[in-house]
Amino acid sequence: MFRHAQLESVKAWIGDPARAALPLHARIQRALRQLILDGAIAAGQPLPASRALARSLAVSRDTVEMAYGQLHAEGFIERRVGSGSFVSGQVQPRRGTRRAAPRNAPALSRRGNALFNAGGVRDFIAPRAFAPGLPETRNFPLQTWERLQRQVLKEHGSRALLHSPAQGMAALRQAIADYVNLERGAHATPERVLVLTSSQQALALCATVLLDPGERIFIEDPAYHGARRAFDAAGLESVPIAVDADGLRVDRLQAATPAARAVFLTPSHQFPTGATLSLERRLAIVEWARRHDAWIIEDDYDSEFHYAGKPTACVQGLDPHERTIYIGTFTKSLFPGLRIGYMVLPPALVAPMTMARTLLDGHSAPIPQLTLARFIEGGHFGAHVRAMRTLYGERRDLLARLVDDHLGDCLRPQVPAGGMQMPCLLVADLPEARAVDAARRAGIDLLGLGDLHAGPAQAPGFLMGFAAHAPDELERAVHGLAGVLRALRR
Repeated sequence: MFRHAQLESVKAWIGDPARAALPLHARIQRALRQLILDGAIAAGQPLPASRALARSLAVSRDTVEMAYGQLHAEGFIERRVGSGSFVSGQVQPRRGTRRAAPRNAPALSRRGNALFNAGGVRDFIAPRAFAPGLPETRNFPLQTWERLQRQVLKEHGSRALLHSPAQGMAALRQAIADYVNLERGAHATPERVLVLTSSQQALALCATVLLDPGERIFIEDPAYHGARRAFDAAGLESVPIAVDADGLRVDRLQAATPAARAVFLTPSHQFPTGATLSLERRLAIVEWARRHDAWIIEDDYDSEFHYAGKPTACVQGLDPHERTIYIGTFTKSLFPGLRIGYMVLPPALVAPMTMARTLLDGHSAPIPQLTLARFIEGGHFGAHVRAMRTLYGERRDLLARLVDDHLGDCLRPQVPAGGMQMPCLLVADLPEARAVDAARRAGIDLLGLGDLHAGPAQAPGFLMGFAAHAPDELERAVHGLAGVLRALRR
């Protein structure tokens, strides 16, 4: 018999706003099908006569007949002349399978477990107070970008809607090569540029294309967590090398045995300390890579933002042996939603890296690439970076003063020479992890320095982003953080 609960379930399907786009007979048909699949109407059980069900649902008999007809066509019910409609004996109900826990969890591959256990990379999506790595987007020249995009669509038409070459659009590769040669002292040609969606994708490619699971890679300690997790997920052995005021300790690198297959660096602004790798050490690392036939992975994530003098030439431009992979991104210098990064590769790696990239996401969208190329060629990128460099420098100085004035009993700012975030060391006896959690509950995002070390942090503290926050926002956030830390010290 068709029980009251079953009838109410069908009525709920009919009245559900989320299913309003479906024709009425389809909603009835799917409601009945679900009841059959869940075992609520057992095999061999009769369905109500179409006239009776139509009356109960306040619909026409033709509507119910259409629903029954579709169920019959799909094999869910049998229709017997003179007897009515019955649930087919061929249907195997799945009662309870949605809620029942599997006896054994599905097994992941070793790499799948490594990817899962690495924890991914947590982006600070909203520009909440002190979220590191976020640029100021409210000052971005949207009207200029929109005009350039219209030009792209007018010139390329429907061709801009097709796939990009896997290596990237030629115009953007040319613009990137010209830019890094001029501004970063690189040795780049368009043929050596690979356009990607992010620097994180570049790190994943390096981890899987250049090294085998189990091989060693030297990384800075502390280090960018996204790099460490990409290497861990690829099954590499990440060997930490200490950092001091001049960047990675080359003496430790040279003394480490056995030698690694690669070294990962953030030489312009070491993440998170902000140290700049000295020229002497850059040249020594280039020689180390030549001697050991190793790779240098250079992440130049925010070198555009330096606040005193000219930045040191990139390692790639100092390497005559073509052992350096240079990674750059426009996520920091322009806006996160752009999702365009790139690598400048040694010639021998262009084809392997491009082929590997096709197995990930194929290509980057052509319209943003072509728009960005015009943005760079027209001088708009350089003008925007110069304006943001001034703005960010002012915000850096303001944050340092605010921390000194209102958080001096808890934090000591380490004013960086460049970048978009400031490390602040804890001088009060406060657990770093508890402070990070308490701040997050108060709407403040801090990145704990302890999480960026391979071992215990010698100097616990926080990485505090300042680029995306106006002066009044920084001031309110510092007062808010002061309240959080005071409450923890009670």
